[in-house]
Amino acid sequence: MVYEYSNRLSRRGHVVTIVHPGRLVVNPTNVDYVKNAVRYVLRKLDGRYTPSPWLKMDPKVQLVCVPSLSERFVPDGDVVIATAWQTAEWVSQYSRSKGRGFYFIQHLETWNGPEDRVYATWKAPLQKIVPSKWLVEVARSLGENAIYIPYGLDVDAFQVLTPPEERRPNQLMMLYHKAEWKGCDEGFQALSLVREKDPNIRASLFGVPARPEALPDWIEYHQSPSAKLLRELYNRAAIFVAPSRTEGWGLTGCEALLCGAALVATDVDGHREFAFHEKTALTSPARSPSALAENILRLIQDPGLRIQLAKDGFQFVRQLTYERAAASFEAALCAPD
Repeated sequence: MVYEYSNRLSRRGHVVTIVHPGRLVVNPTNVDYVKNAVRYVLRKLDGRYTPSPWLKMDPKVQLVCVPSLSERFVPDGDVVIATAWQTAEWVSQYSRSKGRGFYFIQHLETWNGPEDRVYATWKAPLQKIVPSKWLVEVARSLGENAIYIPYGLDVDAFQVLTPPEERRPNQLMMLYHKAEWKGCDEGFQALSLVREKDPNIRASLFGVPARPEALPDWIEYHQSPSAKLLRELYNRAAIFVAPSRTEGWGLTGCEALLCGAALVATDVDGHREFAFHEKTALTSPARSPSALAENILRLIQDPGLRIQLAKDGFQFVRQLTYERAAASFEAALCAPD
């Protein structure tokens, strides 16, 4: 999302620089300092800090790699945006020459850092921008205000190529992620429960990590698929399974809906932005593989419901364009201080 917003702000005439630090934390240990220094040199030499293998950047966006987010390495500007709790610790200390401070918060990142430090960044003197209503409530509970800007989606890259009616009804798909909060363990259990009832189900998983060793042979796996292949996989799937325990938003579920798959998702924070039970998806409590499996089986056995949910879900997410999101993001950045 950071790269996508950068592309679109650049196309709107803004000068955009994305800063990639070798060191994220403010006060690393001596061992961490050495590791970060090596990491910075390697990334700088081979260009691994750029998203070029998987995302095309606007050539006018400046991509820089710096040793750390110390102020001396960050260019001056009108606006500076923190994009994670670690970067917010740095940005909140910058002088005004770096620009008006913003904090783009995509999740409550207590899963990725000490709770006290994560919450402290929410109270930093930065204007918060969040994509989900539940994150607005987190800010409010801390006495802070947050600008609500729902995510944009690439409605050109993700399209329906195979109508829902023409798909194999028990062709399933799911994201694989190592983070526990993504709920993949419950997702695997749900798929296994469904297979006990329907031995002919097929499932496709994709993700950045290598194929999990314990993954059974009846589940195919695609590591870091290209945009074209990912779109094909979404279009092959009749049902996309989103088993997360929590979500800032849940982009893959939206991408699947854009490609005509029906959605079975957990009823959690970020999913509630687009997964409405029996309207755009079937939802169930988090950490309940049996409830997830029950909803999957319901859609396999009721093609009329599956097709209707796929179509209604598509119509809802189709309105979430990057153009709308970028315009709102630009307006927030350019509003009077």
